Amino acid sequence: MARSDLAHALAAAVRGEVDFGTSARALTTMDASNYRRVPLGTVAPRDADDVAAALAVCRAHGVPVVPRGGGTSIAGQATGTGVVLDLTRHMRSVLELDPHTRTAVVQPGVILDDLRAAAAPHGLTFGPDPSTHSRCTLGGMIGNNSCGSHSVAWGTTADNVHALSVIRYGGEALRLAAGADTLQGLPELIAAHLVPLRTRFPDLPRRISGYALDALLPEHDRGTGLVRAYCGSEGTLAVLTEATVRLVEAPEARALAVLGYADEPAAAEAVPGLLPYRPLTVEGMAADLVREPAGLPRGGAWLFVETGGTTPAEARAHAERIVRVARSDGSLGTTVVTDASARRALWRIREDAAGTATRMPDGSEAWPGWEDCAVPPARLGPYLRDFRALLTAHGLRGTPYGHFGEGCIHVRVDFDLLSPRGVAAFRRFSEELADLVAGHGGSLSGEHGDGQARAELLPRMYGDELVGVFARFKDLWDPDGGMNPGILVRPARLDENLRFDVLPSRPVDVAFGYPHDGGDFSAAVRRCVGVAKCRTAGAAGADVMCPSFRATGEEAHSTRGRARLLHEMLAGELVTTGWRSTEVRDALDLCLSCKGCRSDCPVGVDMATYKAEFLHHHYRGRLRPAAHYALGRLPRWLRLAAPFAGGLNALARIGPLAAVVKRLAGIAPERALPVLARERFGRWAAGRVPRGAVTGAHDEVVALWPDTFTEHLSPEVGRAAVRVLEAAGKTVLHPERGVCCGLTYVSTGQLDAARKVMRRTLDRVVPDTPLVVLEPSCAATLRTDLPELLPDDPRAAGLAASVRTFAQYVEEYAPDWVPPRLDRPVAGQTHCHQHAVLGDAAERRLRERAGLTGELSGGCCGLAGNFGFERGHWEVSVACAEEQLLPSVRAAAPGTELLADGFSCRTQLEQLAGRRARHLAEVLAEGLEA
Repeated sequence: MARSDLAHALAAAVRGEVDFGTSARALTTMDASNYRRVPLGTVAPRDADDVAAALAVCRAHGVPVVPRGGGTSIAGQATGTGVVLDLTRHMRSVLELDPHTRTAVVQPGVILDDLRAAAAPHGLTFGPDPSTHSRCTLGGMIGNNSCGSHSVAWGTTADNVHALSVIRYGGEALRLAAGADTLQGLPELIAAHLVPLRTRFPDLPRRISGYALDALLPEHDRGTGLVRAYCGSEGTLAVLTEATVRLVEAPEARALAVLGYADEPAAAEAVPGLLPYRPLTVEGMAADLVREPAGLPRGGAWLFVETGGTTPAEARAHAERIVRVARSDGSLGTTVVTDASARRALWRIREDAAGTATRMPDGSEAWPGWEDCAVPPARLGPYLRDFRALLTAHGLRGTPYGHFGEGCIHVRVDFDLLSPRGVAAFRRFSEELADLVAGHGGSLSGEHGDGQARAELLPRMYGDELVGVFARFKDLWDPDGGMNPGILVRPARLDENLRFDVLPSRPVDVAFGYPHDGGDFSAAVRRCVGVAKCRTAGAAGADVMCPSFRATGEEAHSTRGRARLLHEMLAGELVTTGWRSTEVRDALDLCLSCKGCRSDCPVGVDMATYKAEFLHHHYRGRLRPAAHYALGRLPRWLRLAAPFAGGLNALARIGPLAAVVKRLAGIAPERALPVLARERFGRWAAGRVPRGAVTGAHDEVVALWPDTFTEHLSPEVGRAAVRVLEAAGKTVLHPERGVCCGLTYVSTGQLDAARKVMRRTLDRVVPDTPLVVLEPSCAATLRTDLPELLPDDPRAAGLAASVRTFAQYVEEYAPDWVPPRLDRPVAGQTHCHQHAVLGDAAERRLRERAGLTGELSGGCCGLAGNFGFERGHWEVSVACAEEQLLPSVRAAAPGTELLADGFSCRTQLEQLAGRRARHLAEVLAEGLEA
């Protein structure tokens, strides 16, 4: 069968998108597991009719099908070698929501947080809540029988599903619900195997492994047994097209009791004593996962116990009761947290653990594979001791955490999955751990499903007879074997299809140093494990990542999607043209290089650096886009243009001439050209007498960095900063002319030129004084890109260490200086590079001291240096600004001060909203003058 024939047949049969191109296949080779399978192509069905049509074509061609939601599965069940059905593009609606019956009808691609947002106005929510709630789909949750933190109170997904509409591979549409007809042959299968069905299923709340056939026993089936048996089937039985789910009442108030213990076993053994008090959740984690335990009580491990109530006082009273019980049962320290932002900060540590646990404290890699075993909660303490002992016996390390209230443990282990010897050790450990889990009466999977990671070992848990029943159950549904073969029954081996097998065995030649990845670009790309936090569609508080995905909703424009394409580029199987790949180039084209992923991604993927690296190789020895020459070499052009600023500004106002210039320079026609300063900041600084020379008040010296934007485009920011720093008692020095951080060269991948510029800067700047950098993007470049591009030059690290933002310097070196009291609200933007690299805590504190109240928006302004000026980026640039920045400014009350320390942010506001924002230094300087 030719792939092209299948693609044409599918395109003729369905109304949704059919994509058999290299990029579409590369984006779906992996989920969040260790496994990789290359599909033939993808189909994004628009509705159930499209699903049926796609199945008919695939059946006619003998091609298997893999239903896929958010692609966050950790056991490999969302990958396959046939056709991937992408159910997230169109089938993602909440069709009905009835607050009286507390039910909702949803399509399989609906994001959990979207359902919860729809239910929230009615005081309702969907109980199961995996840590991926901002991007996982209901269809994926049903396929894996997902649970989440609050299953202690509200059960698993299977406990919250009333009815399902599915389509079998053979084409038959079924309605699974109370009173509906059962599957032909199923009653006979159950009757023939009553003994193993009644005796081989362990009794524990988190038994997710295998098919839940015990739900079909006469004593258990209350009319929805087939619904429960379908949940957790991992796409192996039929394609889900619609689900009716149960909603639960959300507590009006919540509190969090944090309990400290000596270690995880001690914390686990305390859990049974807490469960009778009906907490909403009991989560556990140890100190080796919490890198900065600020705000946590004394202990080497902690339980997070959430309580609810109709009032804050009631929720707190429940939490304090838990605390009293814990203190009497050996807790080393306790605290109760009721503030919503403080609770969110603590929960974020837990929710990001699936990513942060992929790196050990020493930076070495750790992997899933034994991510979510579960044992009876009463056995959790002994199990954890045995588990730690098994790790030690195999010379492995792992960081257990998870749902202690239900005996379910997550862990990433530092397996060596890159060498044959390491893979063999992975297999031996897996077999022994499966025996250990079964010996404690547990389940190989307590939440994420068996997939390829554990299905081979199911006989160790259930025995051969019951696993044989699983196979016959699958065959009743799917006699042709077209639904997700190799998963759950007749599985592939757990050490086959590993995604690392195809990567280069030796480091590739690269420009950046990648200090956190041993200098290995492949290791940097491997950082992306697929948890897909970058696919969060709505604003996630102050998070920046990933603005291009939020604008387009396309997987290729997410950090994960780009990492997947880079992985396939390195593999060379699908993407065969290496650094010259047009697929990777096109995906990276809409990356804003905002660096948001560097801080917001739980594993620290730095796509801005990867993009610069790729562009460096992609265009080496070749003609570049015009914008790379015009905008990438902006510092050079602005220096040449400075003497002619007045005339050039006048010419830029001539419409036809400006249009020609923009077309030749690769600049978006919708953009206005920035106005050149008539007097450079450096000339102003050189021609004035420092006030300190008159007053003699200065006792410290500070260097003020003459970044390109302050020097040529917004010198008023530099003048204001000098006034404030002098008022704080400092002598301001200016590095000699011609220094540059290299930002524009880095962002366009001109890394040879960037290093040349950086070396010249290091020759001219001696880092013996603090260096205040007013432009956040330039500060971030000096702090990170400079030492990573020049890792062998010790001066680079010294200069990077000297960099301070304006507020950081004032706080650190002028702590007694009292800023002017301004007493007004603020709105505006925290620069994305500041958020990702520098942090804005000092800025927040300085604003508070000056009486500037309110919050700046998160996200990215969408201009992002050269990005928003480049031709073809206008729509995405505007969409990024509309995501957080522009709405926050429009909603600001009259008299609100607009703040934006970044030139790009200020320019975007001026060009899109007609509003002038100012640097914090400008506002403070104005206050001093007043």
